[in-house]
Amino acid sequence: MAVQNESPFIAHVFVCTNDRGGERQSCADNKSQLIKEKLKDAVDGRGWKGKVRVSTSGCMGVCAQGANVMIYPQKLWFSEVSPDDVDAIVSAIEGIMEKR
Repeated sequence: MAVQNESPFIAHVFVCTNDRGGERQSCADNKSQLIKEKLKDAVDGRGWKGKVRVSTSGCMGVCAQGANVMIYPQKLWFSEVSPDDVDAIVSAIEGIMEKR
């Protein structure tokens, strides 16, 4: 039987890395794997490990607006993300962390 628990993270960042291999547009076309790596480095560099989790996500259903990043439970969604946007996403996470 499944056991329901509360998330141990203040924020959980999901980065869509779905890759359709060029058949149709996907988040991977916009360097989403690099975005994820940069976010993980930023989280680790700020000492948020264990409080903020950066995870790979499959398709979020809006590939035409990719790359897509969402943060839960705060319900923040970033579309058309490029590696240059990582600082803005980190700033949003910083705002979440300051409120805790």
